[in-house]
Amino acid sequence: MTGVPASAAGGPSKAGAAGAAGASGADSGAQGGAKGAGRAKIAAAAVNQASLWNIANILTMVRLLLVPGFVALMLADGGYDPAWRAFAWAAFAIAMITDLFDGHLARTYNLVTDFGKIADPIADKAIMGAALICLSSLGDLPWWVTGVILGRELGITLLRFIVIRYGVIPASRGGKLKTLTQGIAVGMYILALTGWLATARFWAMAVAVALTVATGLDYVRQAIVLRRQGIAEREAALEETEA
Repeated sequence: MTGVPASAAGGPSKAGAAGAAGASGADSGAQGGAKGAGRAKIAAAAVNQASLWNIANILTMVRLLLVPGFVALMLADGGYDPAWRAFAWAAFAIAMITDLFDGHLARTYNLVTDFGKIADPIADKAIMGAALICLSSLGDLPWWVTGVILGRELGITLLRFIVIRYGVIPASRGGKLKTLTQGIAVGMYILALTGWLATARFWAMAVAVALTVATGLDYVRQAIVLRRQGIAEREAALEETEA
C-alpha cells in the first residue's frame, strides 16, 4: 500500500495547532502579566498617595500651623507680658519636640514622602526664624545673632541644592548638637527670665552661635570635597568611555 498513515498525515497540522495554541497562551500570559504589573503600579500609587496623611507628615503640618500662633502669642500685649511669653514658649517647645519625632517616625516606619522632604526643613526654619525675628524686633536679642543663624541655615540649604548633583551632604553630629543648642538657647530667651537664668541664657546662645558658625564651615568643607570627588569621577568615566 502506498497510502500515508492517518497519524502521520494529521501530525503536522496537529503540531501546528498545538504551536499556535501555545503562542496564543504565551501572548495571553504576557498580556495578563502586563495588566497585573499595571494594576500593581496603580495600587502602589494609591498607597503612596494615601501615605501623605501619615503621622510624620501630620506632625510636620502641626509644626507649620504653630508658627503663626507662636508669633501671635509672642507679640501679644506688646510682647513683654510674662504669661503670654510662657504660652509662646510652650508653642515653641511643642514645635521643637515634633521636629524630633516626625523625622524619626518617617525613617523608622518608612513614612518618607516627597511632601515631608520639602515641608520638614521649611517647618524647622520657619519656627526658628519666627522666634529669632520676634526676639530681635523686641530688643531681646541682637540682630546680628539672628542674621548669623538665619544666614547660616539658608546658606547651607542653598549649598545642599547646589552640590546635590554630586551627592548628598549628610547631617553631622555637630549639626544635630547645634540644632539642640539653638532650641534651648532660643527657648530660654522666649521666657521672661531674670537673674542668673538670664546670664545662663546668654552663654547658651553664645555656644549656639559658635556651633552654628563651626558646623556651617564644616558643611562648606564637605561640599567642596563632594564636588571635587564628583568632578573627578565624572572625568574618569568620560576617559573610560573615550578609551
